[in-house]
Amino acid sequence: MNLSVLYRGPLSSCNYGCHYCPFSKRTETETQLERDRESIAKFVARLSSLPHHEWKVLLTPWGEALVRHWYRQGVARLTHVPHVMSVAIQTNLSCGLGWLAECRTERLSLWATFHPTETTVGAFVRKVRQARDRGVRVSAGVVGVPEFIDEILKLRRSLPEEVYLWINAQQPRRRPYTPAQEALLTSIDPQFPLTLHRQKSRGKPCQAGELSFTVDGRGNMRRCHFVDEVIGDFHAADWEQALQPRQCPNRFCDCFLGKAQLLNDALLPFFGETLLERLPVVSLPFVELPLPESSRT
Repeated sequence: MNLSVLYRGPLSSCNYGCHYCPFSKRTETETQLERDRESIAKFVARLSSLPHHEWKVLLTPWGEALVRHWYRQGVARLTHVPHVMSVAIQTNLSCGLGWLAECRTERLSLWATFHPTETTVGAFVRKVRQARDRGVRVSAGVVGVPEFIDEILKLRRSLPEEVYLWINAQQPRRRPYTPAQEALLTSIDPQFPLTLHRQKSRGKPCQAGELSFTVDGRGNMRRCHFVDEVIGDFHAADWEQALQPRQCPNRFCDCFLGKAQLLNDALLPFFGETLLERLPVVSLPFVELPLPESSRT
């Protein structure tokens, strides 16, 4: 069986200070960091011991993980596990890239998020190019803060044309997007409206909890990050019994990670088998629209 697992351990610190993120500049004690290190090592060991499935893995930390050596080591090890088909991780790409030499890079993908208050377009694009030169697949992204539209356009012009630039709607938004702003951001990322608008989900069938599930640092399995009910223990012998068809219990689905499972069939023509990596299988020619004046106010 092909399964997708999303891992999120106790790490909640980040080296960036973005005003739109609750985890910016958060710090942790040595004891907390050691617990996180042990958790990711236990997860990697457990996944390595389950060869009866083919796995896709996405690490979705609260904060920045790749500045911690144990995440770099864990990701590198997972890329060498024969039954792990792909490994992806969300990152601000601020870490050094020498560790990529330890990876099977054809199995590795990076969700690389650009943060305009913390780095420059030039520095970020250089990191993207360096990762791609090493054989790593990269999707670049940014939070669609209206004040950042100039920088988002600059980023789109600077990235290689074939690199997908996804845009997450700012949540919660301090103000609505204007029609011109929404049109411009959608011209860059055709899937931008997917993160802009909530998806009614209660009672609808979803792959989460059946073909995809999340694991936390303790090994608790949940159907997705947005339903708190624990459905199993990933380290128990009977963990597979937790996997079954389910309907969404939430009124709305708000995040790409959830919608990727809820709307899997609808998104396959755009993302194909690299949906978890957020890598489209279609070409995305960019036709630049006029910059809305309201983006600067």
